[in-house]
Amino acid sequence: MPELRKDYILDKYVIIAKERGKRPDQFVVSKEDKKDDKKGCFFCPGNEDKTPPEIYRTDSKKGWEMRVFDNKFPAVSETGDVDLQTHNKFFTFADAVGKHEVVVETPNHSKQLWDLSQKEIIELLNIYKLRINEISKLETVKYVLVFKNHKQKAGTSIAHSHSQIIGYNLVPKIIEQKEEAILNYDNCPYCDIIDIEKMGERKVFETDNAICFTPYASSSPFEAWIFPKRHIIKIDELNDAEISDIALLLSKILTKLKKLNIAFNYFVHYGIRNMHFHIEIVPRTSIRAGFEFGSDTIINVMPPETAAEFYRS
Repeated sequence: MPELRKDYILDKYVIIAKERGKRPDQFVVSKEDKKDDKKGCFFCPGNEDKTPPEIYRTDSKKGWEMRVFDNKFPAVSETGDVDLQTHNKFFTFADAVGKHEVVVETPNHSKQLWDLSQKEIIELLNIYKLRINEISKLETVKYVLVFKNHKQKAGTSIAHSHSQIIGYNLVPKIIEQKEEAILNYDNCPYCDIIDIEKMGERKVFETDNAICFTPYASSSPFEAWIFPKRHIIKIDELNDAEISDIALLLSKILTKLKKLNIAFNYFVHYGIRNMHFHIEIVPRTSIRAGFEFGSDTIINVMPPETAAEFYRS
């Protein structure tokens, strides 16, 4: 029987319809993305002059390990009118102002993030921490979103492994909704959710400092969330042990997704007032169709309990 499930705290629903779904091994993707032009890749060593000026890098004896630079085709401008204004009651607008950066995660064109070690993912998380803090200092920026698109189906246009950071003059609606929903609880609801999920069948992995579980109202097959156990709002509150454990759990999830070879997105959500810091990983195994767009209710063909079992296996 299909089941209608509500998000933990948001007024947002999904339909879990396992009868329409597939076994985990049927999600394995054999068809590759279009031919990858390694020779002309702007992100490879030797082509540093083809990207905007470097903002930050980490080095090894062989050369750079990770690089950060401005996106050559930014979604936001560094100057403009940041104030929202409304014309004729219905038309509200402002310039999209902020900073858009690229983080190249490895010099090796043949590697993807799911091939990197825990140590390398720790390095990446520390870069996120650094850049979020720096971009947040800009007067025009109200929120900084770190995200990754893996494979064309998830929105990437360059195969070389990279993630992106956009700081802009608006707090995302989803963050505002979470912050408003938290006010309905005496304590942090995510702390309570962690306590519940760590005892249940949706728990995937757990360490001393972090936990990963598949959310009760998952919007996608294999969706997974990673939280530090300690109540942390901002990324710069994470200590080294917490970053290490989060990196370990992220590495474990990505290793399993590699076996399926499927597209995915992930994004980093930090609070502006009270929201518990976390990372959401959303595999892209299906295309949203008429019902989803018409109802704003997602149909997920895999129960999160089944997804958690796959990750643990």
